[in-house]
Parts: sequence; C-alpha cells; structure tokens
Amino acid sequence: MEADPSVELTGLGAAETVSGIRAGTLRAEACVQALLDRAERLKDLNAFITLDRAGALAAARAVDASRQAGHALPPLAGLPIVVKDNINSAGLPTTGGTPALRHQQPRRNAPSLQKLVDAGAIVLGKTNLHELAFGITSTNLSAFAGPVRNPYDRTRIAGGSSGGTAAALAARIASAGLGTDTGGSARVPAALCGVVGLRPSVGNGGAQRRYHDAGEVVPISHTRDTVGPMGRTVADVALLDSVIAGSALPGAINLSGLRIGVPASFWAGLDGQVEAVMAAAKARLAAAGVNFVDVDIPGLMALNSQVSFQIALHEPIADLPEYLRTTGALQLTLADIAQQVASPDVKLAFGAILADVFGPAYAEVMAVHRPRMQSLYAGYFATHGLAAMMFPTTVLPAVAIDAAQGSSSVSIDGGEPVATFDTFIRNTDPGSNAGIPGLSLHGGMTADRLPVGLALDGPLGSDRTLLGIGLSIEALLGTAPAPVL
Repeated sequence: MEADPSVELTGLGAAETVSGIRAGTLRAEACVQALLDRAERLKDLNAFITLDRAGALAAARAVDASRQAGHALPPLAGLPIVVKDNINSAGLPTTGGTPALRHQQPRRNAPSLQKLVDAGAIVLGKTNLHELAFGITSTNLSAFAGPVRNPYDRTRIAGGSSGGTAAALAARIASAGLGTDTGGSARVPAALCGVVGLRPSVGNGGAQRRYHDAGEVVPISHTRDTVGPMGRTVADVALLDSVIAGSALPGAINLSGLRIGVPASFWAGLDGQVEAVMAAAKARLAAAGVNFVDVDIPGLMALNSQVSFQIALHEPIADLPEYLRTTGALQLTLADIAQQVASPDVKLAFGAILADVFGPAYAEVMAVHRPRMQSLYAGYFATHGLAAMMFPTTVLPAVAIDAAQGSSSVSIDGGEPVATFDTFIRNTDPGSNAGIPGLSLHGGMTADRLPVGLALDGPLGSDRTLLGIGLSIEALLGTAPAPVL
C-alpha cells in the first residue's frame, strides 16, 4: 500500500514511523527521501557534517523490499536516525568536528549504534558538534563544520556538544538520533532546542554503565563519557534506549504521590524567563499530585568544582591516543590533533591537557572527591525517599552565537558577566561526575518563544524509572511546538 500523500512525513515520531512502515501505510524510501530533502533545504542550520543520501536510500529500499516479500521486520525497521559525528560509524567518516580527523574512516560502528542498525534503523548522516565535544555551544569554527544554529532562532546557539543532533531533531529532519554526554552534552542542546536527551547511568565508568561503547567514540573521559539517545519525545528516546540496553520499554509512572526533590542550589540565579517557565511547570505537576520535597544537597556544587575539570582535562591524555590506536584509521598523536584544533576555546582546553595541569590532583579526585559526590547523591535520594530530583536543565535559554568566539561570557538578566561554559553546564555537570542518569525534556517556552528544558536526575540504575516519569510529565506539559523554518 502506498504512503498517504497527506501524511506529513517529516513530522512523524519514531514509533509512528516504525509502525507505519510495518503496516505498509508508509514506505521507508518515501520517509528517508522526505527527510534528506528537508536536510538539504535547511543546510544553513549546519546540523550535519555528512549526509549519506545514497546509503540511506539504499537501506530504505531494502526495508521496503523485505516487507513486500513478507519477511518479519526488526523492531526499528526503516527508522531514519541521525548520529553525532564523534560516534564511530562504518562506511562514514567520524571527524569529531576537528580538522585532524576529517578523513578518519572507522572500520565498525560503535556498539550502541550497531544495536540500532541491527534493529533496522537507517543512518541519514553524521551531525555537527562542538569541536571534539569540548564545549556547550556547538559554535564549531573548523572550516568544514561551522556553528550549529538553533532552529527556533538561527542567530542563537543550539547548545552542545551534541548541537547538530538536537538541531536536526527540532527541525524535523529526524525524530530520533544519538548524541554523547560528558557533562551535559546531550541534555543541554536538548533543552535549548526543545527536544529530549538522556544521559544513561555510567557509575564509575565500568560495569555500572548502561551502554558500553569503549574505544568507539572520540573520547574526553572514559569515566564520564557516554552515548546518549535523543528524540523529539520521551517515547522516542525510550524506544532507542530499550534497543541499546536490551530492556523492556518503560511505562508511564503515576505522578500522584511521587516524591521528587527540589534542590535549591540548582534553582538559584535563574534567568527570569526560565524561572517563570519552570515555576509554571512545577505548579502543574504539583496540581497533578507530585509531592515536591524542597531539600538541597549541601556542599555538592563546591565538591563538583573539585572533580569536573580535574577529570575532563586529564583523562584525554591517555584516552584519545588509545581511541586512535583502537580505531586504527590514522597515525596521529595527541599533539597532532591539538595543533590543528580550529576553535579557540577548544585550543585553550588542549593547552591545559597537553600540560597536564590537573594531573597532580587526579588520584585524589578519583579516590576521595568523586566517591564523596556519589555518596552525597545516594544519601539524598535514600534519606528523603525520592524517585528523582527536578531542576531547570540550564539557567539560561539559548543565547546569541558568537561567531568569532571573542567572548566567553554571558549575562543573566543584565547582571555581571559570567562564564558561558560554567553557566550552561552548572546543573547538568554534578550528576555527570557522579555517574547517575539524567533526562532533559521540554518544560515550556519563554515569552521570546525559546524552549526551556526540565531536567530529572535519579539514583544510579534508575534509567527506566526516569523515562517513565518523563513520559508522564510530557503527557501533562506537552512537547515543544515545531519551529517556524
């Protein structure tokens, strides 16, 4: 049966797409063609580094042929997805958005991506990012990438470092895809672009991980990095997570009587419009029966400052060369990559890495400070009987792109300038360092029609519970309206 021409193919969700293809009311080729055409029309967003038109269309035709032949289809058959360009992909370059890796061609897919492909997903292309994932604006200044633009206002940042994936989802170029998250890189752009991003459990970076992609993602930190599914809805993200983690889909969790913590330090110093949106969201959730517990985590933010950069600017010294050895595509050193970095903020970070500024502190961070953070979080959830904690994903909505990166500061409601990076990761970074799961979903729109993200963090291993809570919150608050493009 041919696809109904009245169906708006670019607006379909992941589950709708898969079920339509399975039922024969949609053709995978028609879906992929429509999305590729939209990607070309909206190329000024700089959401992509590579589009795989030929490969995606060939994969789609194979799905349609398989269905027509009466073969059983895998769970994601025909689903077009986008993939951040620091996640290894067989047959396509994995550039990390940096000149030195521009021609890197991995031999295989990262395991999380491979599970999606095995389930029938079709890769439309590789998405743009903050260079080497070292930033939160996705203002990439390498010649072949360029700054990612927010679909709600092209003059503003999409967030980072998974800005290309978030922008592609918001722009209706795909309904779901993959980002990565080290300190907020999936959740910050999800918040600023009105989509959903999951940071799965990482724990100490080993067996406690929900996803296992070691050696197959351009790294920052082996104890903090993770692939993170992203989508326009919580259901889209849950669908990808279930395939990657091999778990059942979560069900919506009853909000009535649900205990959710509200930590004051995560709600302090907010932009006025963000504060208004989040207050309204909290009021609606309280009316639906959520039991908000107003209790902070004393000392957490100060402790986080003893952990964050100390890990992220030390672990690349070993992790990046090991990635290059494992991938085996290019003969490069850490210094070779640093020398070709194009973005000033990333070049500054690599100066600190090469000098190993935080090397002397690393052992104490891992033996003392990080375990203290993990203990603080575990005690917070257990002592107060909390299923999760809730807060604004970012303290600001999307700000203007600084195309020359001449400024590294922003102002909140006209106040004194504050560091852009530190400001945007303030609320997502602590949970990242503790290795707990985090989810950002749409909380509402500012008076300027910019999205605001609502974040949930939960105890280690509570990923499906967070997604279940997210399903219920999204059903109450709704999803972001499509941007006018």
